[in-house]
Amino acid sequence: MNPLPSLSAADRLSRRQLLQAGTLGALHASVPGLVMGTDKQDPSGNAVASKKSCIFILLCGGPSHLDTWDLKPDAPSDIRGPYNPISTKVPGMQISELHPKLAKITDQFALVRSMHHPGPISNHFDAMHNLLSGQYVERVKQGVPDDAPYIGSVVAKHLPSERNMVSNAWLMKCVGPPVFCAPNIGTGGYLGSSYAPVFVGAADNNPSMPDFKPPPVYDKIDKDRLAGRKELLENIESDTLENDAAGRDWDQLREKAFDGMTRPEGRQAFEMGREPEKVRERYGMNPLGQNMLLARRMVEAGVRFVTVNGWTGSAPHEKKGPPSSSWDMHGGHMGMGNAFGTGSYGMGWCLPRLDQALTALLTDLKDRGLMDDTLVVCMGEFGRTPKIQTKGAPGRIHWPQCFSAILAGGGIRGGAVYGESDKHGAVPVSDPVTVQDLHATVLHSLGVPLFDSTENNGMSKPQFSTGKPVLDLFG
Repeated sequence: MNPLPSLSAADRLSRRQLLQAGTLGALHASVPGLVMGTDKQDPSGNAVASKKSCIFILLCGGPSHLDTWDLKPDAPSDIRGPYNPISTKVPGMQISELHPKLAKITDQFALVRSMHHPGPISNHFDAMHNLLSGQYVERVKQGVPDDAPYIGSVVAKHLPSERNMVSNAWLMKCVGPPVFCAPNIGTGGYLGSSYAPVFVGAADNNPSMPDFKPPPVYDKIDKDRLAGRKELLENIESDTLENDAAGRDWDQLREKAFDGMTRPEGRQAFEMGREPEKVRERYGMNPLGQNMLLARRMVEAGVRFVTVNGWTGSAPHEKKGPPSSSWDMHGGHMGMGNAFGTGSYGMGWCLPRLDQALTALLTDLKDRGLMDDTLVVCMGEFGRTPKIQTKGAPGRIHWPQCFSAILAGGGIRGGAVYGESDKHGAVPVSDPVTVQDLHATVLHSLGVPLFDSTENNGMSKPQFSTGKPVLDLFG
């Protein structure tokens, strides 16, 4: 292709912007989550493994802490529930009998039993906002949601992917009524859409399906066509970049975007067939299991923050609810069936799948040498009432005053139990941890500052979290 004639400065800028708007530059600047840092390669030209990532397993709906990781066997029957605690690899740490696999690897994770919200937040919308933003905002009084970015967006800003188009991903997209979709899940908050998550998969397109498709940014990329556009831009700019700082910046940005789109590891992460069948079966051939496996593959490909929707898939004999809310186990008074049964909203269905998938993920990360640089968090947005509701099929309702969380990797001390709830699991009685503290702990593990010194339309946004890291979890 022959170089084009020289252009005036105005023409150079307008033609460059026009082409970039339809090709690589605008793609990087405007598509959610597509934020890349400085590329790093070894002497052979291969990508260097990215450091510090997080897999955040969000059990949307809020699992019952009293039936999972903080059982109360000595409480009255209308509080303790039907499950018995079992001993684990860590002396003194007991968890539900429906977690036999996790019981064998408790030395690999820490269990926090004193989580709580610093206010009466009893709906999913506000609880998720509080958890993911690290800031407490009284939305009811204000009348509108604030613009605080969520933790994945903060991480994407400070730890952009060095090897992949995607820095911040969400598996799977929040669907159905907006009850679970907190206001800034898909926006990036005041940081902007560049730091918003890329949503991967849906109920009818998840990695447990044989025809699973990757996000559009990776689907059906024509490398030859992209290369042709890249060459055209280079020829247009060949005689202008030397004295054009803005042009050089665009050129560097375009190179990163082109490299990220064409580099194989980003696309290959979604090719689940590359995994041995035994590995896939170890995670469980269901949406939760395969999304956790996909999260591991995405972290290996350089993605910094992956949120996994905790949907376990619908029970074949009782298909209920959207893929956002497996853990919203109200029972009969909400028409969701027995919370202790084997239906879609039953712990007999959901807990074994979580047990299998989370055990496989933690074991896999350890075996691959990824635990030191990969933080895993597993929790819901709140817990469940100590007292079981008995109107119709039994269940428990929302309870922000006390719940539990699992943390592993990223410097977290395995085998630790932090905090304690009272004899009914109603409130923390030692070492209380707010969701803001949990948020700050994640940022601390990843090496992300808690304060943002940048300006936003002249107004400073100094805090990414109002909490304090729980330093006793590390070591």
